[in-house]
Amino acid sequence: MILFFGTRPGKKETKVLHNTACPYCHQNGTLTVVSQPNYAHLFWIPIVTLNNAQYAECSHCKRVFYKEEFTPEMQRALSN
Repeated sequence: MILFFGTRPGKKETKVLHNTACPYCHQNGTLTVVSQPNYAHLFWIPIVTLNNAQYAECSHCKRVFYKEEFTPEMQRALSN
């Protein structure tokens, strides 16, 4: 019997953080947060979520902030 088991990324979700300033260039409303889950699958059917990669990018200065670098202001805007 052959089992096909592995991991693969899920669908990316984006959210624009309005009224939130970039910590680097201080431009308002330029941050976009991208979330992408990573699934373990069996026969190409997702079984369990392994992790959820999350980062924010500023469209003005192109700086990328990983989840560990999110400011409290960014976290509040994300939870709304």
